[in-house]
Amino acid sequence: MQVSTIYEQLDALSPFTLQEKWDNSGLNLGSLKNRFQRIYATLEVDLSMAHQVQEHSLIIAHHPLIFSPLKHLNPEYYPCNIASILLAKHCSLIAMHTNFDCTHLNLHFAKEILGFESLVQQSFALHTSIPPTSFESLIQRIKNKMQTSHLKAVKSSPSISQVYIVCGSGMSALSIIPPHSDSCLITGDIKHHQAMEAQSLGISLIDVGHFESEKYFAKILYKILQNLGYEVIIPNLENPLKSY
Repeated sequence: MQVSTIYEQLDALSPFTLQEKWDNSGLNLGSLKNRFQRIYATLEVDLSMAHQVQEHSLIIAHHPLIFSPLKHLNPEYYPCNIASILLAKHCSLIAMHTNFDCTHLNLHFAKEILGFESLVQQSFALHTSIPPTSFESLIQRIKNKMQTSHLKAVKSSPSISQVYIVCGSGMSALSIIPPHSDSCLITGDIKHHQAMEAQSLGISLIDVGHFESEKYFAKILYKILQNLGYEVIIPNLENPLKSY
C-alpha cells in the first residue's frame, strides 16, 4: 500500500491544516509514493526504536521528527541520526501533532483520563467550569486520576472554578485566560519564568508532565486504525526524563 492512501485517511480524520503555524505535522520522512508493509504508532521516535523498526515501515508519530529547518545533514547529531537510519530502511514517517491535539488528544486526556465534562474548545485549549473547588482538592483529584504522588504547581488563588487543559507543552494558552479569574491551567513543561508570569496574573498552574499527558496517542490511533482495517504495532517507549 502507498503512503498516500493512509495519509489521505489521516488528513480526513484530523486535518493537517489545523496544526499551529510553528508546527511540522504531515509527512516528515519519505515520499507519498513509498509503499509500506507495516505501521508503527508511537508518541515519538527515539534512537532505540529507529534501530528496531523493520524495513519498509510507516511510522505515525505524535511528535514531528523534524521541527526546525535543518542547516546541515550530519548523521552524528539529532534528528539526522534517527532520520538516516529510517531512510536507509526505506521507512516513511507521518507526524500528527497539534492537529491531533485539537481533534483527539486534548479531549481524551481531559475527559477520559482527568474526568472533566462539559468541555468547550477555546483556541487550542479545552475549557470547563467546575463548582468552586479548593486548589488542594483539585491537585489531589489530578494526582488520583494520573496515579501519581507528586505534581509541580503554582497556587495563585485558594479556590478554582475555571479549568483550562492543554496536553504537552501548552503554556502559550496563558494568553487566553482572563487574569484573576479563579482559573487553573493544566499542562506540561512549565518553565520558571512562565510560572512567575502566571503567578503575577493570578492564574494557577498544574504541571502534569509532557510525556505523561501525551503518552495515550499511540493507543488512541491504534483503535482508530484498527477500525479502518489496519494492523498496527505499538513499540515500547519510555520517558527520556527520569527521576533519580
